[in-house]
Amino acid sequence: MIIESSELPDFLTNTYLVGEPGGAAFFVDAGGPVAPLIEAARRHAMTPTHVLLTHHHYDHVCDLEALLEAYPGIEVLIHPAERAEVPAATGDLIPGQPVSVGPIEITVLHTPGHTAGMCSLLVEDQLFTGDTLFKGSVGGVRAPGSTSYGDLHSSIMETLMTLPPETVVNPGHSGATTIGEEWEGNGFIRIWRGLDEEGSEQCLAMGEPATLILLGDDYDGGHKAWVRWPDGRDDLVPGSQIASAA
Repeated sequence: MIIESSELPDFLTNTYLVGEPGGAAFFVDAGGPVAPLIEAARRHAMTPTHVLLTHHHYDHVCDLEALLEAYPGIEVLIHPAERAEVPAATGDLIPGQPVSVGPIEITVLHTPGHTAGMCSLLVEDQLFTGDTLFKGSVGGVRAPGSTSYGDLHSSIMETLMTLPPETVVNPGHSGATTIGEEWEGNGFIRIWRGLDEEGSEQCLAMGEPATLILLGDDYDGGHKAWVRWPDGRDDLVPGSQIASAA
């Protein structure tokens, strides 16, 4: 199985082409630029039949039209909770119902948090996590269509972290990692596992008083902050929105 990727500048969004040489193939997301992936499909004599969208955000679908033009009739699947957000979608990604692309079988995992219909896709030992899990970081819960910190925590700890440690994680942004690497080294997961202590520093998060549990890494080289509001709710906010309470 061959996996090719293309990164959208500025957003650092990954679009993937997955398939067998001389056989059927599929795209994961369509943030583009997709032209290099169309060329890769031609070079490997692949026939793309599906576009599988992890979620509906602009940076993951903005080059979808180019794929529809290149491959008329290609199937575009997304979780039913987000299908209305992508008018070009032709069908649904149903968790628990595998998608077959030629001999390749894709397992659909529902991993809400960043969005309600976020899906991760498992193909053999390759996992495509969209905006749920990144190398050294986790997804945010402040973007349009997000649900909650609790959903994201459950999606990562109860779904993704139950996969074998050698599973390769191909995230929606930035570089690849493995389940094992994130289990051992991801700052958020280490606290969730009870290996590291929560922080207790008082701060201002988005201008409001909060407790800074962790100022963690983010995929773009910046930071993502796990905060706890005075009412006890946990939240994830951009690190740029954290200021000293003094």
